[in-house]
Amino acid sequence: MNWQTFLENNLTTAEDLRSPLKLTDEEYENIRQEIACYPMPVTKYYFSLINPDDPDDPIRKLAIPTGSTILPDGELDTSGEACNTVLQGMQHKYAETVLILTTADCAMFCRHCFRRRLVGKSDEEIAVDIDVIAEYIRAHPSINNVLLSGGDSFLLPTEEIADWLRKLAALPQLDFIRFGTRTPVTFPQRILGDYALLELLASYRQQKQLYVVTHFNHPREITPESQAAVRALRGAGVIVKNQTVLLLGINDDPEVLAELLRKITSIGVVQHYIFQCRPVKGVKSHFQVPIVRGSDIVHKALAKQNGLGCPGIPVQGLSPNARVVLEKAAAEARALGQVCIGTEHLLLGLLRMADCGALRVLEEAGADCDELYTAVMDVFGNPDPRGRPQTGTLRTPLRRTETRILDQYSLDLTDRAA
Repeated sequence: MNWQTFLENNLTTAEDLRSPLKLTDEEYENIRQEIACYPMPVTKYYFSLINPDDPDDPIRKLAIPTGSTILPDGELDTSGEACNTVLQGMQHKYAETVLILTTADCAMFCRHCFRRRLVGKSDEEIAVDIDVIAEYIRAHPSINNVLLSGGDSFLLPTEEIADWLRKLAALPQLDFIRFGTRTPVTFPQRILGDYALLELLASYRQQKQLYVVTHFNHPREITPESQAAVRALRGAGVIVKNQTVLLLGINDDPEVLAELLRKITSIGVVQHYIFQCRPVKGVKSHFQVPIVRGSDIVHKALAKQNGLGCPGIPVQGLSPNARVVLEKAAAEARALGQVCIGTEHLLLGLLRMADCGALRVLEEAGADCDELYTAVMDVFGNPDPRGRPQTGTLRTPLRRTETRILDQYSLDLTDRAA
């Protein structure tokens, strides 16, 4: 059976779930209503990982609607992707990287998806002209890597993946090409059942280093099938990296997260990042872990790892300067009995958090760290005052913010930062 035929057997309706999950009438109706807003394809492989007798099963929560994710809180575009779109289907947020949305399809639609505005719904944001995209990259020599995403880039037919690789591999300025895909996790048959895909990846590996970036979010997602898919990709010369999203009721336990990180390392996958769940509409209140608690969970899990099992946290690196600013701001707020310091002070701490320390300082100052996290996401997506998308990473605006704060306080940090 080819991989497209596997997908034709996906579970897609509330009726498909009624009997195997023993749904009550209320559960059935809630699921039916949510599917009307956000589609629900689930591969039979991934569905087989669910414990049907456990309503709180974490795999079930990752794949099956409950009705909760049609809540109105949050935003649909929390990363400012519209602001950073320079061509249809291509975003240029960071100077060195372009992200290309190659398809709106996924084998399974994750219930915490931060692109739920388009996945399974619309092709309006999907790339249509490879030649125009390649020309844009040539015209911007600072670009040295491309991320092919979606949707799920491995849901493209192998022939279309070949078209992308043919065009991109011919660009000397690119150091590597990444594929964003959850197929090793949710649909390993896509990889294991298509030797042409593996041969294609192996052949282009001779020209460019290829990466697959996937999402394992719970230890039970690591199965013999997913391990085989990872081995097949590695056998083709592809480096496989993992980005885990911290999710309420899924992996928000230091022991569970620690087990996941250990298993990731054991199957030869490089753990890259652990992400805070984004404040997406319908996801924020359902899956988002409070940021202070989340930081504590992550650091307890990391304490149980060997060196290879310690990933990065995307917003990390509390500088000595930033710590002094935070401490002074917190002291000022406590002295006046209120949070009178500007949001900039608090954003600075969140953007530079490397440990619970920065968050504790903010919390002691009376700050609502979860509210500030949402503000941080707004900062990520806002265009700069000149009306152009930010394409230089957060480093430059962050330095400007820190400089303004230091100037405001007239602090001499030479000795303290040493």
